[in-house]
Amino acid sequence: MDIRKITAKEITKTVKKLFMDCNYYIGDDINQALKSACETECSPVGKNVLSQLLENNKIAKDEQIPICQDTGMAVLFVEYGDRVVVENGSFHQAVEQGVREAYDEGYLRKSVVADPVFDRINTKDNTPAVIHTEIVSGDKISFLVGGKGFGSENMSAIRMLTPSYGAKGVIDFVLETVKKAGPNPCPPMVVGVGIGGTFDKAAQLAKKATLRAINTENPDSRYADMEKHLLTEINKMGFGPAGLGGNTTAIGVNIETYPTHIAGMPVAVNICCHAARHKSATI
Repeated sequence: MDIRKITAKEITKTVKKLFMDCNYYIGDDINQALKSACETECSPVGKNVLSQLLENNKIAKDEQIPICQDTGMAVLFVEYGDRVVVENGSFHQAVEQGVREAYDEGYLRKSVVADPVFDRINTKDNTPAVIHTEIVSGDKISFLVGGKGFGSENMSAIRMLTPSYGAKGVIDFVLETVKKAGPNPCPPMVVGVGIGGTFDKAAQLAKKATLRAINTENPDSRYADMEKHLLTEINKMGFGPAGLGGNTTAIGVNIETYPTHIAGMPVAVNICCHAARHKSATI
């Protein structure tokens, strides 16, 4: 098998562009969902908020400025081909440098503190990033990245359900989490749900689910139906755009699953604000 060489500089350049782009350019899936919601929103105030969001997204794109003041903590899902060798540096250092340059040169707010409890001192370059790496077959490196804001991240939750809870238990927990979050995550929100694996895997699945385009659905029709049902029920809660009332509390619910232990059914809910920053690229 031929080994492909990719320079650390190319990785840095790719990561830098992804994080600048995801903060400047809203995804087409999100923008279209906001436009559709603007047409169906029952509240005049809600319609006005949605119109402002659409205008904000256009200004951000035209002027290449952040969609939101909270430009998020850098999260990357990486599929790393097993026939790739990084030259002139390490993969991890190249990724961190890309994040560093994006947040510095892109005038993005730096929001990471070095110690979570005691020495909460800003690292001043938004590193370190959170990097999830999966080794796959091939000679390419694929990136799915997002800048995760914490107004919504703080509203997320995980519960170690047992199999006896069934589908109803999953649905009840998701709705309970969203209801408890209320207006805090800057709705309309995207709700990512991870089911299965272990405690940590479920949370990882939920985070990745928030980065999946909301105009797609789970390939398993049972989970696709659950996504639709949850979206309908969440929008009945009435929090509405910016939490000011209306029938657009969420614009998407994405579910990702993974095999799990016979005795468990972990469920994680990761909530994302309307900005839903995400971009992808393959080198």
